[in-house]
Amino acid sequence: MKKLLFPLAIVLFFGFTKDPEIQIDSKDKEWIMKHLTESREHMKQVLDGLSDEQLDYKPDPTSWSIAENVEHLALTEKMFVEMLHKSIADGPKPELKDSLVFKDDQIMPMIADRSQKVKTAEPFEPSGQFGSTEETLGALLAIRQELMEYIETTEDDLRNRYAKLPFGTVDAAQFIVFIAGHMERHVLQMEEVMEDEDFPQM
Repeated sequence: MKKLLFPLAIVLFFGFTKDPEIQIDSKDKEWIMKHLTESREHMKQVLDGLSDEQLDYKPDPTSWSIAENVEHLALTEKMFVEMLHKSIADGPKPELKDSLVFKDDQIMPMIADRSQKVKTAEPFEPSGQFGSTEETLGALLAIRQELMEYIETTEDDLRNRYAKLPFGTVDAAQFIVFIAGHMERHVLQMEEVMEDEDFPQM
């Protein structure tokens, strides 16, 4: 009887014990942090020293000002981070691996490409809800800092979590680089405003 119980115990132990989850690769962390850092620093560089008149300038009535781009980024980045945390909480979904639509090196140039214009959804239209541009920028930078601290400390397997975007499925690592690319896209839009011939001078 004892001889039968021991093998049974082994079967039960291994049958109900899950393999430890694979942790995020250090190279993925470096890749993600590079884009989060570079896009943030590019934005700060562009905004540095701009007057209220420059921040609020619009090349035409249908264009966004630099300040409105900052607010749009604050609104969308908050939503993106919430989406990311939901994808992490939903747990691994290896069955979605074959659904990926982009390779890693395609993510950043695809979203930052300004040749394709996209109209945002109404909830992400700028409306001045954060207050001043300084307050709006503070909110945006706080969201970005929270995201970067998560990446620096997490051991979550971001390659096995997924998010569904309008253009298809991405894994969580790609999604975070998408967030960085979205910021870069709007920083480029800010630079386009600054290049307008009637942009206020210092």
